[in-house]
Amino acid sequence: MRYVYFLMGLLLLATAGLFSCKKEEAKRPNILFVLADDWSYPYAGIYGDTTIKTPNFDRLAEHGTVFSNAYCSSPSCTPSRAAILTGRYPHNLGEGVNLCGRLMHDIPTYVQILEKEGYSVAFDRKGWAPGDFLKMGYTKNPAGDSAKLGFKPFLDQLPAGKPFFFWFGTNDPHRPFDLNAGKQTGIDPQKIRLPAFLPDVPEVRGDVADYLSEVERFDREIGDLLKTLEDAGQLDNTIIVVTSDNGMPFPHAKANLYDYGTRVPMIISRFSGNESQPKRNDSFVNLLDLMPTFLDWAGVKQRPETDGISLVPVLTGEKAVHRSEVFLERERHCLCRAEFDYGAGYPMRAIRTSDYLYIRNFRPDRMPAGDETIPGTPSVYGDVDGGPTKIYMMDHRNDVAIKPLFALGFDKRPAEELYILKDDPYNLHNQVSNPQYAQIRKDLQSRLNTWMKDENDPRLNGGGDQIDTYESTTHAWITRTGIIFWDK
Repeated sequence: MRYVYFLMGLLLLATAGLFSCKKEEAKRPNILFVLADDWSYPYAGIYGDTTIKTPNFDRLAEHGTVFSNAYCSSPSCTPSRAAILTGRYPHNLGEGVNLCGRLMHDIPTYVQILEKEGYSVAFDRKGWAPGDFLKMGYTKNPAGDSAKLGFKPFLDQLPAGKPFFFWFGTNDPHRPFDLNAGKQTGIDPQKIRLPAFLPDVPEVRGDVADYLSEVERFDREIGDLLKTLEDAGQLDNTIIVVTSDNGMPFPHAKANLYDYGTRVPMIISRFSGNESQPKRNDSFVNLLDLMPTFLDWAGVKQRPETDGISLVPVLTGEKAVHRSEVFLERERHCLCRAEFDYGAGYPMRAIRTSDYLYIRNFRPDRMPAGDETIPGTPSVYGDVDGGPTKIYMMDHRNDVAIKPLFALGFDKRPAEELYILKDDPYNLHNQVSNPQYAQIRKDLQSRLNTWMKDENDPRLNGGGDQIDTYESTTHAWITRTGIIFWDK
C-alpha cells in the first residue's frame, strides 16, 4: 500500500494541536463537512481498495486522521443525518427516528448553536433529507441556509473574519447509477472485490462498477472543494470532515445493521503546510459524535445534552481510544409493509465490537426487506433499493447459486443474530445458536439491554409500537428499478 500507518499513539501526539480549540485562539476554525450518500467502507484507496482511485480523499489523509471503524447511527438517510445534526441516537428524536420523519425544531442542532455563536452556517445539495422540513416548524433545511449557487459564491459573500460551517452533501453514490459508467471510466468489473453477499455474475459486477464510478466522481468533487478553499485563502484555517450517511444501496447492506450498511469511511483533516504520513485510528466512532466535536472546535461552552462523545481528545492525542464498541439501530426505512397503514418498519438494535456483531430483530414476523408487493402501491421489496442487482436477484431467486444469497438479503430473519467477524467479515453465518458462543451471546445481549435501558429506548421489553404509527412528511416507495416520492 502507498501509505504506511505508524503507531497510532506516536503519530497522534505528533499532530496534537492541529484540532485543538483553545479559548485564547482569536480565530476560530472554519469547518467543511463533506457528506457522501450511501458510501460503504472500504471503498477508497486509503483503505486498500485498488479498484478505484480516490486521490483527493487519500490526500486528506496526509493531513489528518483516518478512521477505520466509523459507523452511522442508523443505515437510513433521514435518521442518520438527524443524529449527526443533534448528537442524539435516532430513537431519542421522537418522529425523527424514521425515514422522512419529523425532526422537531425544538430539538437543538449544532446549526442552531453555531449560528448563535457567530458562525455562518449553510449547505449545498442534500442536507437533512429526505422529508418536508416545512411541516416541522423549520423555515429552512435543518442543515442551514441553502447555498444554491455553491461553495465558491458562499465564500465570496462571507464577511471578513467570520467563521463558517459548510455542509456539502453530494448525492453520490446514491442510486440511480448511469448504466455502464464504471466501464466507461476505466473500472474493470472483473477486478472488483465483490462482497460475498452478492451474486458473482456480470450484471451485479457491472452494477457495483457503476456504483464505484460515483465514488470516484464524489472524490473529484472533494478536489474541487479543496481548490476552492485554497483559492479563497481559507484552507489552513478549515477543518475538513469527510464521511457518509450510511452504506451502499445493495441487498444486505443499506437499511441493515450489517457492516456494509453501517460502516462508513471517515477522515478528519486540517492542513498545516507540512505533509506527513496518514494517522490511523481503529477505535470506534458513531457519527453522532460529530455534533459535540463541532461544538468543541467552535469553543461552545453552553450546550444541550447529547449522546455523542467529542472526538477532540483523540485527535489531539489526549486519548488513544475513543469508543470500544458502537450501538446501532433502525426503525422504518421506506413504506413497504401493509400493517399500521403502511407505517410498519423493521425495528433492529445492534452492538458492534472488534470481534462480534450482535443484532436483535424485534419484529421477526415481518419481512426485513419489506413485503414483496403491497396492493395499491408501487412498492416491491421496498427496503431494498431498486436497480440491476435487485432485479437479477429477484428474477433468479430460485437458482441454486442465488437462493441462499436472496435469503440473506430479502427473507425473514430470527430474533437474534451473532456474527464472528474474524471468520465472517460479510456477516453471512449466524452463530447465535452455536453453543460454542453461548456465553458471548449472553454477554452481548446483556450489554445491548443495558444500553437500551440507559438510553430510554422504547423498544426495550417489547415496546415501541408507537414508532410505527408516526406519519411520514412525504411518502417514499421503492420499486424494482428505483424510488418514487409523493406528498400525501
